Amino acid sequence: MDRNEASEKIKTHCKAIALEMMDLNPIITHLDDQETQEALFEASYELTKQLEIIKKRVIKLERRAAAGADTSTEL
Repeated sequence: MDRNEASEKIKTHCKAIALEMMDLNPIITHLDDQETQEALFEASYELTKQLEIIKKRVIKLERRAAAGADTSTEL
C-alpha cells in the first residue's frame, strides 16, 4: 500500500466512524440516565473531534506531498 492509498483509507474509515457516531447519539437519549447520557455525549463529541484531527493531518500531509511534487517552472 502506498501513501495515497493509506491516506484515502484513513479518511474513508474516519468518515465511516463519524457517521456511526451520528447514528449512536439519538440512541443515547433512550438510556434514561442524565449522568450517563452527558458522559456519553461528551465522549462522542471528543471522539468526533479526534477523527477530524486525524483527517486534517492526513489532508495536510497530502497537500505537503503535492506541493513537493510540483516541479513546474511556472510562477
